Amino acid sequence: MKNFLFAIALLFTGVTISQAQNTRRPDRQQIASIGDLKLQSGSVITDCKVGYRMYGQLNSTKSNVVLLLTWFGGTSSNNAGGDTWKAIDTTRYCLIIVDALGNGISSSPSNSIKQHGMQFPVFNIADMVESQHQLLTQKFGVSHVKAITGISMGGIQTFQWAVSYPDFMDALVPIVGSPQPTSFDLMLYSTFKNIVETDTEYNHGDYKVNPKISNANLLWELFLTSPSERVRTKSHDDFTKWFNGVKGSGHPDWNDTWYQITAIITHDISKPYNGSMKEAAAHIKAKMIIISSKQDHMVNPTPAIEFSKLLPDAKLVLIDSDAGHLAGNFGNATIRNSVIEILQ
Repeated sequence: MKNFLFAIALLFTGVTISQAQNTRRPDRQQIASIGDLKLQSGSVITDCKVGYRMYGQLNSTKSNVVLLLTWFGGTSSNNAGGDTWKAIDTTRYCLIIVDALGNGISSSPSNSIKQHGMQFPVFNIADMVESQHQLLTQKFGVSHVKAITGISMGGIQTFQWAVSYPDFMDALVPIVGSPQPTSFDLMLYSTFKNIVETDTEYNHGDYKVNPKISNANLLWELFLTSPSERVRTKSHDDFTKWFNGVKGSGHPDWNDTWYQITAIITHDISKPYNGSMKEAAAHIKAKMIIISSKQDHMVNPTPAIEFSKLLPDAKLVLIDSDAGHLAGNFGNATIRNSVIEILQ
């Protein structure tokens, strides 16, 4: 989702369990330290920090958690909102929104002191999931959750959760995510990454001031929705103002973006299973509602659709909207009702 629009101005704070369970300030950003995080590559994120926000209260058995995962460049603050509460009843469930590695809140190139910038170890989607699993088990003593969901990269992480920890949840709802990027997706993501890498102000990640990389912003905006939606919502006369606005928009941190897009590019839940999606699907135990957007130009729906056919009990929901990738949100009644349905 529009990662270049998200400004990050949040400070790290210490956290205790009692603070984590304090719901009187549900908008409070909290940070937990999970120690050194060993990555699948063998590298280590030193003193890994994981950001989160909690809404609602844990029940006595700590079994009412709904885990919401952040999209590309997104933070727990901009994944929360009124539409989220319509889908997830926080008087019944304890909603935990976890910041993904590399989003500038959890451990990232931009906020790491010992591993700053391009000294930060490269991580993947499975490493994001591992950091979240350690947060839940070590900090909250949660061994099983009611459901896991997320939009875009949050949906991608949800697919990874399905195979990384198949016994950990009752239900999974990946929204406009994918178990593996298509060649079309990889062309977009790799071109975006190449634009960043070849920008002179980016300087191979060794910059003092976060640069403006306008062409990367423009490319991302081009694929967020469909041509018909863009024609419908932006007139010929409005183009110059809109174009200049996108071109001049800021961006949280380009190194953080480089690391997260690299994680998305290398994502493939079938890797541990000799490249077999059928074998990966055989390990999934939770109920699934897989939600994709038919006109999605950002995350092609084909892999998610095909994967749903490998799960006899999974439900596939296809949104047909010219909003494309942006159709994947809790404001969409079909998506909201699907989440409500699986939580019953």
